[in-house]
Amino acid sequence: MSETIRIDKWLWAARFFKTRQLAKKAIEGGKVRYNGGRVKTSRAVEVGALIEVPQGWDHATVEVLALSDQRRGAPEAQALYAETPDSIDRRAREAHQRKLANQLMQPPIKRPDKRQRRDIHRFQRQHGDD
Repeated sequence: MSETIRIDKWLWAARFFKTRQLAKKAIEGGKVRYNGGRVKTSRAVEVGALIEVPQGWDHATVEVLALSDQRRGAPEAQALYAETPDSIDRRAREAHQRKLANQLMQPPIKRPDKRQRRDIHRFQRQHGDD
């Protein structure tokens, strides 16, 4: 293991991204934060640093516990970092809010019939929503 490890390599080894190229794109796109600020792909990772990483719809904030530049199995990769308690709470809260929002959006029971479609088209024409 080398003494300094680039952040793109560490994110790949910690299994946040499938490839280093995806990690690089996320870093260059400003999606990854290192100690609260933007970072370049060549930035060296230090133990104890806080990294904010996108995970699906959420962003996880993790603390670096160990360094590795080799991609290993998931249990070994998870030993490289620990998610902060605030991050866990925030992700759970946001997931719950998304679940509630999805429950509120009920699909229509059936397709509109001919009369209802005419009413919809008439309403759209009157309000300029063509």
